[in-house]
Amino acid sequence: MGGKLLELLKELAPRITRTAVTRDPTTPGGIGLYAAIQTASPSFKVELTPIDLRDTGEIEQTLMAFAREPNGSLIVPASVKAIFHREMLISLAARYRLPAVYSGRFYVEDGGLISYGDSNVDTYRLAAGYVDRILRGEKPADLPVQAPTKYELVINLKTAKELGLNIPTTVYARADEVIE
Repeated sequence: MGGKLLELLKELAPRITRTAVTRDPTTPGGIGLYAAIQTASPSFKVELTPIDLRDTGEIEQTLMAFAREPNGSLIVPASVKAIFHREMLISLAARYRLPAVYSGRFYVEDGGLISYGDSNVDTYRLAAGYVDRILRGEKPADLPVQAPTKYELVINLKTAKELGLNIPTTVYARADEVIE
């Protein structure tokens, strides 16, 4: 997933050379996803800067310092803390004119540029199947772990225009939804 997020950013804004990545340093998932993006970053010639999601002031200061240099962008992977700081992250990305990719469509609905992540509808469908199997007598411990099977790409054209970005036709054609 980390490589895909960087790939989307490079397609949207080929000149980026630096990417700030939000992470929750208190969870293994936050550290792990940052590490995955870090592994993919050399192939995209992008330098990463972690943005720890601890408190509002720290996030704001770190992003402001990051945005002082040109050719920056932002990745906001899925985390509870990122959702909690959603409005601020979208606002700061707009203020500092950072092309940003987010993990969920609700960021784009709230004004973010682009999102790529698992489909909530598909995830709920999978969960309903598990509930059905449990109600039919299967033990939850016996059920296999399943990864998401459907991912969706959502683009906010208004935000792209405000950032001066032209959405490439290759990205536009892959979009599951375009918000105007």
